[in-house]
Amino acid sequence: MKRLPTRPPKRLPRFVAAALALGSAAALVTGCSDEGAPLTFDTPRATATADKPERPPKQTKRASGPETLLPTGPAASFTTANTLEDGTKIGVTTLAGAKSGFTGKVWVWAPKQYFDPKYADSGFPVLIALPGGKGYPTNYWMGTDLKLQSSISRWSEEGRSLPFIVVMPVLNPDDKYYYDGSDIPGQPRIGTWLTEDVPDFVRANFRTFTSRDGWAFMGSSSGGFVGLKSVLQHPDKFKAVIASGPDTVPDSPLWAGHEAERQANNPEKLAKALGAKPDTKANATYLAFQIGTKESGMARLKAFMKNYTKGPVKTRLQVIQGGGHNAKTYMQGMEEGSIAWISQHMQGPVPAP
Repeated sequence: MKRLPTRPPKRLPRFVAAALALGSAAALVTGCSDEGAPLTFDTPRATATADKPERPPKQTKRASGPETLLPTGPAASFTTANTLEDGTKIGVTTLAGAKSGFTGKVWVWAPKQYFDPKYADSGFPVLIALPGGKGYPTNYWMGTDLKLQSSISRWSEEGRSLPFIVVMPVLNPDDKYYYDGSDIPGQPRIGTWLTEDVPDFVRANFRTFTSRDGWAFMGSSSGGFVGLKSVLQHPDKFKAVIASGPDTVPDSPLWAGHEAERQANNPEKLAKALGAKPDTKANATYLAFQIGTKESGMARLKAFMKNYTKGPVKTRLQVIQGGGHNAKTYMQGMEEGSIAWISQHMQGPVPAP
């Protein structure tokens, strides 16, 4: 399936319509009076190690809790991109990927629980949110119009979601091609950027968990494919994904002449290999699919689930009545059950006794 946004009914210029169909045209979203102002996510506990990268990462563990990894540093320089109604802020920085060699923007939001003193010694789960379309030069989840962050805040208060740190990197290195979230030979190493550099950046700046139980992806359309592929390719690093309206095979034209490498990044091949492993807690991987009844691809997703829901590969399908191929639909699906399902299988923050 072509992973491009479907055009909305409004008579808009094509480039604006394409961005709005799957999400917000992030460049058009301002949303806060202090946009561009310096921003820090430091808390008193986090500051103890964030500015001292020469020290080895410090881990803490309570008798009944998970291992927390305190920020390893070096601390990034953030500016404010948006401010939510509860006062929490979405920050943005430019990340030079040490492993991939790619440099791109990353937006980050931390929930208000992150700043609560009772969680000062606890890690937080991370949700890497990927947009549809080309996902460059912005990630539309950084806007406040789709209400991803404010919804997570509300859902966490209602007990339906963990209070995730939401990380929103650019999806591709340009707006010309899809790179399938992969290290395509001869191209920027986007697979390494998304699965190694971005998580390393998060660990450098935030309290996280050492276990994969604290790491997940979500994504729409092309971003859904990349999230699905990344979790299946690295089940030792990531435990879950919400994949909305995704393809299930890599189809970037840049794979031409590199069939072996393409197959190594094929979710169908990866799911089959993972499904053959022992069904243990360490291997269990949770794939939450979402699709609207007005978009194509339903049969494809059901076939994928039928063929590969085996052993440690656990799947769930959220069918969104009346929904189309767009981010608003997928937010509805998360509300109706997808976010609760992955949250049930992941690690949440542990308050002080």
